[in-house]
Amino acid sequence: MQSAATPGSSTRAILAGLCASLVGIGLARFAYTPLIPALIGARWFAASDVVFLGAANLVGYLAGALAGRPLAARLGARRTLQAMMLLASLAFFACAVPLNTAWFFGWRFLSGLAGGIVMVLAALTILPQVAPARRGLASGAIFLGIGLGIAASGTIVPLLLDRGLAATWAGLGALSLLLTLASWTWWPQAAAPAAAPADVPTMAPARTGFALKLIYGQYALKAVGLVPMMVFLVDYVARGLHMDTHTAALFWIVYGAGATAGPMLYGFLGDRLGIGNATRLTLALQIAAAAAMVLAPGHAVLVLATFVIGTFPSGVVPLTLGRIRHTLRHDTAAQGAAWSRATTVFALFQALAGYAYSWIFAATGGAHRVPMLIGAIAFGLALLSDLLLARAAWAAAPDERAVRA
Repeated sequence: MQSAATPGSSTRAILAGLCASLVGIGLARFAYTPLIPALIGARWFAASDVVFLGAANLVGYLAGALAGRPLAARLGARRTLQAMMLLASLAFFACAVPLNTAWFFGWRFLSGLAGGIVMVLAALTILPQVAPARRGLASGAIFLGIGLGIAASGTIVPLLLDRGLAATWAGLGALSLLLTLASWTWWPQAAAPAAAPADVPTMAPARTGFALKLIYGQYALKAVGLVPMMVFLVDYVARGLHMDTHTAALFWIVYGAGATAGPMLYGFLGDRLGIGNATRLTLALQIAAAAAMVLAPGHAVLVLATFVIGTFPSGVVPLTLGRIRHTLRHDTAAQGAAWSRATTVFALFQALAGYAYSWIFAATGGAHRVPMLIGAIAFGLALLSDLLLARAAWAAAPDERAVRA
């Protein structure tokens, strides 16, 4: 068996993964949210079209989740990831020229495609190069790029908007291209082959299949729940709560701070409380935070709720990976396949939710609170499904109970 890479090369690989998630997801997806009020105000597109175009990225993400592994099998993971970072960078430059809705939709779709492929391939390519004792930390660092991208979009976008929308898109493209070129040689040449699974007791196949279906269903509900805040937060603060655009951008910075803290914070909770208990706690906090946003009792509560909500998009990823690892213990090949399926399910329901919310938003005359309430209901259903998952784990063999669902 090939040994793991040296500490220096594995660190560079982790940094490459961080840059990829930052460019392909953190910026390519989340930088769009603080641009929504400006796109409407500058009359680039109608309000309903802006939300529709935001959903194009989610559709592309779904296509990327499906295409990632076949594309890597043909081109190699390293070349595929490099190409996707270039594609995401190019999409930013293309969006600086809004020729028409179809043009903009196409490039937003391609940016989502790049993000979906990055999500499927980056961790699976990098983690085999990392010593087993460092893989948990490495996973958190890779997904940290999502939060850093959100935080960067909240700080850079308002500054760039002073120079106009076209300059903002071009500036984001320049930053993405710089990160792409900086990390170009850091990607590992090939994933190290995994060790053969040890002969360790695991769930019965029927229970394993049931647990995986619950994980996929819960991940779908989480996708439905997080989309409203991801898409509408800045516009809700700016127009729904009648605050100015710069104040709304500050809320996005708070959201980004939460997203930056999410992977490490959720990982810590998973280690201390167990993956299942941490998942249930964070879902309950999301429901409470969504209620606070809808009721809007005061600025301090809104800021705290925004931070809590921000932890979820990036924090939910290591929790879901942890669930899959515990369900398919010592079977890395099955873990990789399950993670790809989970990402596909997540992307599908994000895309469906994106278009459903855009229709609801238009049908209700721009009522932001309606999508937020629907998202809170989705989190409530995810919490109920998690209780079923915990029960399934408890019914398993005694050694499975030790992982605390």
